[in-house]
Amino acid sequence: MNPLLTTTKELHMSDTKVIVQLSDLHIASSGNLHDSIDSLQNVIDILETIEGTTDPDLILLTGDLADEGHPDSYKRLRPVIEDFSKRTNIPVMYLPGNHDKRPAFRFNLLDLDETEENTDQVFWCGGLRVIGMDSTALDGPHGQFDDEQLAWLDAELEKPAPLGTIIAFHHPPIPGPIDVINMIILRNPERFSKIIEGRGVKMVLAGHTHHASAGVIGTVPVWVATATAYQIDVRVSDSGFLRGIPGSGFSRIDVTKDGAFATHIQMLPGDQHLYNIDLEKMKAHFMGKTSTEELEETFAHSSAAE
Repeated sequence: MNPLLTTTKELHMSDTKVIVQLSDLHIASSGNLHDSIDSLQNVIDILETIEGTTDPDLILLTGDLADEGHPDSYKRLRPVIEDFSKRTNIPVMYLPGNHDKRPAFRFNLLDLDETEENTDQVFWCGGLRVIGMDSTALDGPHGQFDDEQLAWLDAELEKPAPLGTIIAFHHPPIPGPIDVINMIILRNPERFSKIIEGRGVKMVLAGHTHHASAGVIGTVPVWVATATAYQIDVRVSDSGFLRGIPGSGFSRIDVTKDGAFATHIQMLPGDQHLYNIDLEKMKAHFMGKTSTEELEETFAHSSAAE
């Protein structure tokens, strides 16, 4: 099987690469999601935050980009993402989820034929390889990889990647705290785990659950990103109900020569903060150049000023 999209983009060759992951955008074909959530505005707000604070090497969208797979959802999303990408020169990688429809996803986001063929792809950020896999199933909301996909992955991992590999897809290969969601995560994850073990995979990225979590598959770290559209309230997962609540966030993945680490970033209404301290003052304190009393006084003055 040939990968649907194999792109090499030589960005700055540094020892650290930064990926910003957005997942579960759930863009409606028109209007608001569930009559209350402007899921497209959530994406716009996140992109504005990224542009003002972060200089990532890649924007990675890990599935459920449309809420119902309608072509109009992709037509609303793509200009927002591409305007950002052109303005910042930051490349973007689109991956599907169970709410997406392959034909519409392929045609409206990847400029490919409207077929049910999967959208496995490879993107290079300098020496870092990012493999995006299509974990969607045609017969349900669960995740799966067929034999052909796993064989393709096995062959791709034979190729050297100086900074290692990140593998991303929608359905988590690890369970979470909500039993009903565990019914629709990746099936037969042990087959996937066997292929990636000892192959230089720094981290596996997923979404789907609408809450952030972490774990391991074999010895490879797994990060499950929260949703940009809305959150699942894990606190009531044992109450007999599944409750969606307002809230938006994204993830930052830093990949170094020695490993990778993920950071959950919660979007807050407005510019709320408890303090706003000059980083040089913090560094001076950590280096022993200022006292604890001086640092506490700085915090107090910052809070009072706000």
